[in-house]
Amino acid sequence: MSRLGELFGLNGQVAVVTGGSGVLGRGLCLGLADAGASVAILGRRQAACDDVAREIRERGGQAVGVACDVLNLDELAQAVTTVEAVLGPVDILVNGAGGNQPPATTAADRRFFDLAPDALTAVVDLNLHGTLRPSQAFGRGMAERGAGCIINISSMAAMRPLTRTVGYNAAKAAVNSFTYWLAVHLAQEYSPNIRVNAIAPGFFLAEQNRALLIDAATGDWTPRGKQILAHTPMNRLGSPDDLVGTLVWLASPAAAFVTGIVVPVDGGFSAFGGV
Repeated sequence: MSRLGELFGLNGQVAVVTGGSGVLGRGLCLGLADAGASVAILGRRQAACDDVAREIRERGGQAVGVACDVLNLDELAQAVTTVEAVLGPVDILVNGAGGNQPPATTAADRRFFDLAPDALTAVVDLNLHGTLRPSQAFGRGMAERGAGCIINISSMAAMRPLTRTVGYNAAKAAVNSFTYWLAVHLAQEYSPNIRVNAIAPGFFLAEQNRALLIDAATGDWTPRGKQILAHTPMNRLGSPDDLVGTLVWLASPAAAFVTGIVVPVDGGFSAFGGV
């Protein structure tokens, strides 16, 4: 194997991806498997997780689908047991579970002052606690072994708060803060060989935002979709493959001295001032 292959390869590594059965999660799982990792796909629906695992095996990789609610501690504990029994100890955790909900989003008929507390709490729970709890469950083994890698999926909404998505913005900002804190904590208290970083995607088309970006009747961009493109210098939305290079780099030995950072993958959105 070449020096670059050793630096960026994940052969012999076991990776877990929460939210791995979604549009972006599937791309992350395939990217890790293509780099040589064995992959456990975690999601709420067993059938969807199994579909991604089957696709990886058909490409020559090793994978298992595990149904798990990332907010359920008992299910997380069982997921740890299952993954370790089938694939071995976990080296890489990708916290990809997250998302937004319309009731936690302002709209013409939904004022900020009327947003339901339960809806806001649900979005914060899914994005923040849905990142924190798997980090506890799978990070424990990393702490015991003194090695591992955790990669959180944040959002550019954490750094450049978007209109309307008040709960999601705040939750992803908390994910960034948690990433910084956990990187320092694990390195100082357990091992400098445990790294924690995050990726902040810009605008990617997924089921949760499709209706906001594309008019279902015409297939054209909505006014919000056009506004997003106008503020993205590369003039397109991201695709799952656009995240794979950053993910594999952060998970690989090539990033051995990288911890406590959030990497934007946003087509220039964060750099553009609007004029």
